[in-house]
Amino acid sequence: MKDVRDFYVDITPIEALKVIEQSIVTGSISGKVLDVYKRSVGDQEIVVCVIEKFYYRTSNRASLTITLDNLEEFTKVHAVASGGGAGAFMRFDWGAGGNFVESVSRALDQYIVKQ
Repeated sequence: MKDVRDFYVDITPIEALKVIEQSIVTGSISGKVLDVYKRSVGDQEIVVCVIEKFYYRTSNRASLTITLDNLEEFTKVHAVASGGGAGAFMRFDWGAGGNFVESVSRALDQYIVKQ
C-alpha cells in the first residue's frame, strides 16, 4: 500500500472531515486530532487536518495529514501518512502508513466519485 492517496467525493470538505473524524478518531482508542485548519472564500473551502494514532505493530505513533478542498467540481481528498517507521534510519513501518491512509478512503467509500 502507498502512504499517499488522492480521490474525489461528492460531499463538502467539512462533511468529509466529520465522516473521517467519526471513523478514525471516534472509532479508535489511540486516534487523536492534533489540528484542523479551515479557510473559505464564498462556497470554496480548504480544510487541512492532522491526525495521530498509535500503531502497536511498529510501537510508534503515525501521523496522517488530510487536505480537503472543493476548488473543482467535487471535493478532492489528499491523504498522506508519515512517522510510522520503527527505526531512526529505516522508514519501514510494517504497513501502518498504508493502512492509515486507506482508513480515509474506507471512511468515505460511499461518497467516492472519482479515484
